[in-house]
Amino acid sequence: MKKIILLAMLALNSLFAFAQQDPQYTHYMYNTTNINPAYAGSRGTMSIYGMRRDQWIGLNGAPKTNAFSINTPINNSKLGLGISFMNEEIGAMKENTFSVDLAYTVNLDGYDNKLAFGLKGSANLLDVNYSNLNLHNQNDPKLSKDIANQFTPNIGAGVYYYNTKSYIGLSVPNFLETDRYNDNIYATVQTKMHFYLMGGYVFDLNPNLKFKPAVMFKAVQGAPIQSDITANFLFSEKLTLGAAYRVNAAWSALAAFQITDGLMLGYSYDGETTKLANYNSGSHEIFLRFELFKKYDRLMSPRFF
Repeated sequence: MKKIILLAMLALNSLFAFAQQDPQYTHYMYNTTNINPAYAGSRGTMSIYGMRRDQWIGLNGAPKTNAFSINTPINNSKLGLGISFMNEEIGAMKENTFSVDLAYTVNLDGYDNKLAFGLKGSANLLDVNYSNLNLHNQNDPKLSKDIANQFTPNIGAGVYYYNTKSYIGLSVPNFLETDRYNDNIYATVQTKMHFYLMGGYVFDLNPNLKFKPAVMFKAVQGAPIQSDITANFLFSEKLTLGAAYRVNAAWSALAAFQITDGLMLGYSYDGETTKLANYNSGSHEIFLRFELFKKYDRLMSPRFF
């Protein structure tokens, strides 16, 4: 059993060491600003979002992700502004990322269809605490000194088309590919460029039921394309229930409740479909979204994503 768990952790480590994937998000349709800077301000009001994800519960050193963001349109302009913070821990590694998003929106037909262009600037701080590892060679000079607050800047961009019923976005959150702790032989983490393509639509099945399918594709050099396919149903504009499938990786059950016009709470559970399912009890993700609506905003812009 110890050997199997060790092999799983080595595989997990190699994923982050040589072809690092950005954090997973099951509720990606609500967490768009962390993926695409062009989303900033698109909801027409200040939107505050917080998320916690615990992945692969029971597997020692598995990823834990916290995300917080605020985005808002800038009054009397076509600009949107967003700021975000993300914390991720995996094994002995911890990363903190601060980002600023700026979006510019064009009205394509004078009212409903809009196209936004966004830029993202980010600052990443990396900590690696080697003392938390069980080292075979305690005297290895490469592992004798921890990494503390190693700073790396980055830039990203995205485009986002949307109206009250549909959306599609393409983005690259980080253009710069960097090696973290690179001594010309070893690199602890190689940050790779990720491409995101996502979209969704709202179907009115009847006055009290809406069907909200969504998809997201993520590509990065050195890893297979990740495909997320989600089907959500919205009941009476209050309760959302759905299911998702991450191809060759996991299935998910999703739920969300619109507590008030401006407050939404959501939860999802992921179950692995790979052999890793034998060594963990799934992944949990919870989010809270708070929005500062004016009285007429919900009537003029009934957005569901």
